Amino acid sequence: MSDTALSRVRIVLVEPAGALNLGSIARIMKNMGLRHLVLVNPQCDRTSEEARRMAVHAADVLEGATIAASLPEALSGCHRAIATTTRTRAIATALEPPKAALPWLLNTPSTEHSALIFGSEEHGLSNEALNYAQRFVCIPSSSEYASLNLAQAVAVCCYELYQLTQAPVQSAVSSPPAEDAIAAIDTLEDYYQHLETVLLKIGYLYPHTATSRMEKFRRLFNRAALSDPEVAMLRGILRQIDWAIENKS
Repeated sequence: MSDTALSRVRIVLVEPAGALNLGSIARIMKNMGLRHLVLVNPQCDRTSEEARRMAVHAADVLEGATIAASLPEALSGCHRAIATTTRTRAIATALEPPKAALPWLLNTPSTEHSALIFGSEEHGLSNEALNYAQRFVCIPSSSEYASLNLAQAVAVCCYELYQLTQAPVQSAVSSPPAEDAIAAIDTLEDYYQHLETVLLKIGYLYPHTATSRMEKFRRLFNRAALSDPEVAMLRGILRQIDWAIENKS
């Protein structure tokens, strides 16, 4: 696999607060052949002297970073997303080491983009943010001090991604056939919103429990890796339910 695969991966930082971290992240991205940095509601200036000093020769990565107002905006056009987290959730969520999960991020057709999502230095990713990922990475570390600095976490994952593109492991991340293409995250999100609306209408969901129930549905469908035709079929069912509700005698 060539650098082309890495060019389709977005490194997404949600509300990063430290300019020094941003500069360090830009540098490691360029070291490892990654160029597409997306900042969601950044809390620091990517063009500051601190950021540039840490970036050294990777100031172009900082300057070329995309600014997004929300995580859905940052993921627009992506088909696969992995979130990094140590957060425990009410819903059982499999946390995988980078080496196990990251090949899936590169295992995409040449027309598809993917994303690796990191939370803020202080709070990490919220449960709401985790809803937009299909798989979850936790970097193994010593129980004495398990929390990694944001730039360090990005460095570990960027290194693993780069290693996957090197000749000895090319066969591990070969591109799947087109029929296995996963629906875009935008498409899935539209489906989840439609599903929630219909389930509220028919009384399966109640407003006070909708959020937790929908998290379970998201986990279910994300595991299924739905294709565009499959999402279209499921939305067709929802439209028929809507029609039946409106036309019932």
